[in-house]
Formats: sequence, C-alpha cells, structure tokens
Amino acid sequence: MFVDEVEIKVKAGDGGDGCTAFRREKYVAMGGPFGGNGGHGADIVFRADSGLHTLLDLRYQKQIKGKKGENGRGKNQHGKGCDPVIIKVPLGTVVTDLDTGLILADLKVTGEEAIIAKGGRGGRGNTAFKTQTNTAPDYSENGEPGEEKTLKVEVKMLADIGLVGLPSVGKSTIISCVSRSKPKIAAYHFTTLNPNLGVVKAENGQSFVMADLPGLIEGASKGEGLGDKFLRHIERTKIIAHIIDMAATEGRDPYEDYLMINKELEEFNPKLLKKPQIIIANKSDVEGFEKNYQEFVKKIDPSIRIFQVSAVMNKGLLQVVNYLGELLNDLPDNPLFEQDQFESHVLYTFKKEEPYTIEKESDDLWVIKGERIEKLFKMTKFSSEEGMLRFARKLTKMGIDQKLEEMGAKTGDQVRILDFYFDYKD
Repeated sequence: MFVDEVEIKVKAGDGGDGCTAFRREKYVAMGGPFGGNGGHGADIVFRADSGLHTLLDLRYQKQIKGKKGENGRGKNQHGKGCDPVIIKVPLGTVVTDLDTGLILADLKVTGEEAIIAKGGRGGRGNTAFKTQTNTAPDYSENGEPGEEKTLKVEVKMLADIGLVGLPSVGKSTIISCVSRSKPKIAAYHFTTLNPNLGVVKAENGQSFVMADLPGLIEGASKGEGLGDKFLRHIERTKIIAHIIDMAATEGRDPYEDYLMINKELEEFNPKLLKKPQIIIANKSDVEGFEKNYQEFVKKIDPSIRIFQVSAVMNKGLLQVVNYLGELLNDLPDNPLFEQDQFESHVLYTFKKEEPYTIEKESDDLWVIKGERIEKLFKMTKFSSEEGMLRFARKLTKMGIDQKLEEMGAKTGDQVRILDFYFDYKD
C-alpha cells in the first residue's frame, strides 16, 4: 500500500524529577543538600532512510511518545537521560507543524536527521539551589515537560523529471520504455494509482530520476480524481514533461488538454509554471497525429521544445532522454520552501511582551495563561513548603500579583492556572 501523507501527534519525553535529599553520615556534621538532578527526556527525531518509500509504518500510529528521563537520586546521583526516539521516513519527507503551519524538516539526504520535538530537561535537585543564604534548601524541581506537537508528515518524491498528463496518454508506457520501472499498463483510465519512479540513463552516461504521476483531470487541484492526492510529488521536480495524446484518440483537443493541465498545476502551486517544460507529443503512429500536431504547434509558445514520439513503438524517446539529460546539467537545485516557512529558533523581539495573560472568567475567578507560567507551575513540587514559597516569589517577580491588583482582584477571589485553583490574598 502506498501511503504518502499522515497526521500524527508526537510527545517528547518529560525530564526526570530532581531529588530532595540530605547528606547524613557519621562524622559528617551539617552534611547539607545531597539530591541529584533528573535526566533529559527523549527527543523525537525523524531520520531519512533510502530503504523506505512510503509512510505506511506511521499510518496506524496516532501518537508517538518519548520516555521520561530518570529521576535524580540521593548522594548527588543524577538521573540517566533517555535516548531519542528515531522515526525513519522516506527521502523527500516534509514535516509540518499543523498548529503553526511552519515547516519543521525537509529531509532529502540519506541519514539526514531533524529533532521534531525536544525532550524536557531534568528537574534540578536541591543541591542545585544551595546558596550562601540558604545552605539547606528543602525543595527540588519536577522535570520540564517535553514538547507536544501535531504534525502533518508527507512524502514529496525526489524526481528530476515529472510526467504529467490526462489519463491514458501514455505516461506509464513511456517510463517503462526509458527505465526499468514496470508500471501497470492497460487501456482504461486511472490504471496508475500510485506514482512510479524510474532511473533513466542518457547516452552521455548521465542518469536521472523520472516520475510517472497518476493521470490528472479537470478539477484535480480541488480534489477531483487522483491528481489532488499526487500533485505534491511534482513540486520537487526540476522539469515538467507534458504528455499529450496528439492523435486525439479519445476525441479531445490536444491544445485544450495542455491548457487544462497547466491550469491545474497553477491552481495547486503557482511556482510549478515557473519550472522548465517540454511537450512530448505521443501516438505519432496513429492516424490524425500529423494534422493535430501542425495545429498544436501554431498555438504553442515557440520557446517550448516539442518532441514527436510513439511510446508503443519506442520511437523518438531516446532523443527526449538525451535532451533532458543535457537540460538538467544547466539547472540549479531550487529549494522547495522559502526560508521564512521554516520554524526558526531565533526570536526577534521588537517590544517587550508579557509572558502571560490574565482573563476574568466570572466575578471572583481569574485565569492565568502562558507557556512560561504553565511550565513553571508543572515543574514546581507543591508538596514542599519551600517549593510553594519559591513559586509565589516567582509570580511576584513576574508582576502577576501587581497585575491582578490593578485589574481589581480582591482577597478571597480564586485564581486558576491550568486545572488548579488558588485563593488570592492582597
């Protein structure tokens, strides 16, 4: 089964909890804090593997979770970090964060890796909080939560040449003649249900990859037929080869076919029309070919190269292959995505923004939201009185107490962070 697009959720491992412990040994007076840090949670890593060609392995995995780091222990023993979770995907895989729309990875080279979700750091043990004024801290941290993301994972094939055209124009026959690919060939529409790749070798020794894409029809860019599903595979190709049934064996106008295919390509992605194109006029052995060809040439842009071939008789295809080999030598590698589409880890701050928001849900309920404050809350151990006091000091330092007062909060009002409620005091 060919699967080229899946949606999954990934959850990197949480960091291990820090340990609260004290050194108690004979002859060691005032041993002090002795709790170790937690280990790092498992990252979620995608790795490109040339041995894979489909996302079938991911289709039935709704969620992938990383392991939590090991908790810290007494005697200053730090918890062990977790190895990353490696997810192998085919070459040409693009990973997109559905929540932000940003590209997280575009894996094109064998062995290339990308950290898609980072595991949480380990919580610090009480040894880490020792200071000159607090020589015996009685608190430690929980591990940092690992990143959680909803992803769209899709394969966009790595092919140099993309064959496009309506059903039954001869795409599968052509790729079977010029390569060792063996696609299904039959006299009915949509014989090809999956893209076929073939390695083609020109007479000068240069080899390149050609993709036979399932037949497009009018409305393919909007989901009609199979085109909407497979148009993504033409986005990486350097050259688009239009296969035209120039003999009009099914009663269609060859020129109208050409315009319609270009329209669907443009509606799917306008950048596709900027790629170099050639036209392969197929079925030169069929009656009516020459008349239609002469009419077609009058209407077409003279800068576009046209080849007359008969795929069934394997006639004229060598000339096409040699030309494509020469043309590919002069074409640069254009990136599939612009740099600003990728997730950036560099933040440009033009104005100071609050790390939280406060909303009034009812007369006596205030809700505090924000990634920073929620992470601080999750990493606080409220079983320790010192831990609670430290959390309260952090809120004050962040200006939350002052903000609540300015917004009209009164003693006895409730404050909610995530699913937990606190009483507000002036």
